[in-house]
Amino acid sequence: MAKMTAIQAAVWVMEKEGITQAFGIPGAAINPLYAALRKQGSIGHILARHVEGASHMAEGYTRACPGNIGVCIGTSGPAGTDMITGLYSAQADSIPILCITGQAPRARLYKEDFQAVDIESISKPVTKWSVTVREPAQVPRAFQQAFHLMRSGRPGPVLIDLPFDVQMGEIEFDPDTYSPLPVYKPSATRAQVEKALAMLNEAARPLIVAGGGVINAEASPLLVQLAEITGVPVIPTLMGWGAIPDSHPLMAGMCGLQTSHRYGNATLLASDFVLGMGNRWANRHTGSVEVYTRGRKFVHVDIEPTQIGRVFAPDYGIVSDAKLALELFVQVAGEMKADGRLKDRGAWAAECRERKRTLLRKTNFDSVPMKPQRVYQCMNNAFGDDTCYVSTIGLSQIAAAQFLHVHKPRHWINCGQAGPLGWTVPAALGVRAADPTRKIVALSGDYDFQFMVEELAVGAQFKLPYLHIVVNNSYLGLIRQAQRGFEMDYCVQLGFDNINTPEEETAVRGYGVDHLKVAEGLGCKALRVLRQEEFAPAVRQAEAWMKEFQVPVVIEVILERVTNIAMGTEIDNISEFEELALKKSDAPTAIASALLD
Repeated sequence: MAKMTAIQAAVWVMEKEGITQAFGIPGAAINPLYAALRKQGSIGHILARHVEGASHMAEGYTRACPGNIGVCIGTSGPAGTDMITGLYSAQADSIPILCITGQAPRARLYKEDFQAVDIESISKPVTKWSVTVREPAQVPRAFQQAFHLMRSGRPGPVLIDLPFDVQMGEIEFDPDTYSPLPVYKPSATRAQVEKALAMLNEAARPLIVAGGGVINAEASPLLVQLAEITGVPVIPTLMGWGAIPDSHPLMAGMCGLQTSHRYGNATLLASDFVLGMGNRWANRHTGSVEVYTRGRKFVHVDIEPTQIGRVFAPDYGIVSDAKLALELFVQVAGEMKADGRLKDRGAWAAECRERKRTLLRKTNFDSVPMKPQRVYQCMNNAFGDDTCYVSTIGLSQIAAAQFLHVHKPRHWINCGQAGPLGWTVPAALGVRAADPTRKIVALSGDYDFQFMVEELAVGAQFKLPYLHIVVNNSYLGLIRQAQRGFEMDYCVQLGFDNINTPEEETAVRGYGVDHLKVAEGLGCKALRVLRQEEFAPAVRQAEAWMKEFQVPVVIEVILERVTNIAMGTEIDNISEFEELALKKSDAPTAIASALLD
């Protein structure tokens, strides 16, 4: 067998496992890996400006395309601790990324050496597996096990920590005969599917709740097929958004306390049975268990056995990969339909469509500064069904889920559970690295944008163009709204009089940071929009700049300082702060607005 360093063998394993792209920042303790990457030449590398940014780039890369695994590389000590937020975000949403850290030589471990920290212990709670490899001969097998674990069962992240001398150790390894380990995915049985469908068939008003597991499993076409065979409407979760097109007649809207539709909540509350597929009953989707479960039965299908019963005990649970389960559901439901054993759901589906037609929020406001609702109306007009949105958290994300439209899986790239501010810029860059042709529109509030704005320079350096919409109210808007319950507006104002703002620019005076100058200073292009009629021309200019310069382009939209977005404490107790849509012209870009009149 060939002799090589342990780290060269690790690069061979990554290549054989299908890795072609990595994100990271080199450092002394991880330089052996960079030397091996340079020698091998088969894995590209994008240099981040912050290791947390690299971890979110890896997330975006994984989330963008089926089968992708993003790789994040950093040195010892703070590089590993910087990765923790990315690992948490990936684990929370069942996203496989591989984080690789350098480490002090084995003889210096536990001696408080410079930049030596027990990253294995620190990262264990936010990974499927975290390991400091202590023998050179174990390195290729640790990487092999990492890929096996990331892909098997519920997907998730792994961290491999490599002491410097372990990387440099010489071993024997044969890359020509290397083969990835078989991936394990549990599968539903026919008997289980028959029982679940019998329960659905007994119900009068059934729904399917589709979670991120459907998208992870590449099972969206099967989900739509099942809905069409049974006639049962679908409510996607925030992580499952796009599994069924928003325009599909059986797409019944999203349910939840914040990222939801009025008609989605009303339909869930009107149901008497829910088939949960690849979802985890997240609290922003359910609100309290008491309200969510009252008066309805549940079947829960999930790839992770311990997920079933974690939030509440379903009436029936099935442990299965979503695609393997849906293949059986489609087969058995098709047989039942052919035999005339499926109930007709036409009246129930029509009732759901009527709610979708009438329970809408108004977006057509003409005020200046703009209301966020009008911004999303402008976005619906400007961007087509093939647009891929990237967003993280805040009022910008909540309003996006209420007003934007998603028509394809993996076209709503969002960190659903962790919600770390700053995620959007690096994640969008990761999506672009994964797919050079996709139409990518990132969406941030001003604070999310400021958190990791330095990563825009990565887009400029590596020619990763995408469009970034920044809705700027110069506030921590979601926290300001949450503080209403405490009768305060405290430590959430981002505005100040920027001494560099020209006197004639009165519209942005008091808004603080000049995002246009920041973006331009980082090598990107930027525009500012003050009125709704300026939005479409700005998008056209941005698209021309992206084509010409191949860099990110920022469009900053100046919002009114205070707007409260609909949300509540229960799915049956949502507070509406703005006017509701009563006619077509109130919400002209809503999916069903044409039916309002």
